[in-house]
Amino acid sequence: MEFTPSITNTKVNVKKLSDKAVIPSYGSEFAAGADFYSAEETSIVIPAGETRFIHTGIAMEIPTGLVGLIYARSGMACKRGLAPANKVGVIDSDYRGEIIVALHNHTNEDKTVETGERVAQMVLAPYIVANYNEVEDLSDTDRGEGGFGSTGRK
Repeated sequence: MEFTPSITNTKVNVKKLSDKAVIPSYGSEFAAGADFYSAEETSIVIPAGETRFIHTGIAMEIPTGLVGLIYARSGMACKRGLAPANKVGVIDSDYRGEIIVALHNHTNEDKTVETGERVAQMVLAPYIVANYNEVEDLSDTDRGEGGFGSTGRK
């Protein structure tokens, strides 16, 4: 059975802020994340254990009701040890500035990021805005206050 998502071909306006900027692109027909590229003027060395801000040269208008979630690219994270420092970046729909990736080097060696290299990926997702309601008591559940690693134990 083939699944067809309800949100397809959503238009996202993108503005290039640099002549080095590359419009985000999908690596395959069914890729969830669009790749973002380094738009730095020169190669950037990220020293072992440190973080550097990588400019993408891209600003965009994410449609209201969606959020852009910036994730690591699996090949870059697993093979080279480079991943976003904040694990998941959140790009709100009212943000119009440049998308910058805080790339952290998790290895013991300096790593180089080249201009035009894919540095992260963005997944667009719907979100819910909650109305937080303060109460004196919460409803009871079987789990209760069991925290980390508390489920599935007998």
